[in-house]
Amino acid sequence: MDPLVPLAVALTGGLPALGIAVWTARSENPQLRAGARRWALVALVILCGAAALYFAGGNRSAAIVVVAAMALAVNGLLLSLALHVRRSGRGDPGR
Repeated sequence: MDPLVPLAVALTGGLPALGIAVWTARSENPQLRAGARRWALVALVILCGAAALYFAGGNRSAAIVVVAAMALAVNGLLLSLALHVRRSGRGDPGR
């Protein structure tokens, strides 16, 4: 695998998610801060996935496992974020 692929994953996925996390963490609203934690976890998963892709190197099956695990983790966290936003919209306290 080309060594630029993990760098592209980190730059196009991890850093924007980290920026969203930092931007929303500045708020005094506890629900936005809880959402910022989820965005930070998304950024962490993507950056760790990019590092794992780099270490997978030319091993195609390892790269497929890394991408599948990263996709499952990111989608699970984004589902958690969507459910959090839905709960907070009804006036339930965010957790």
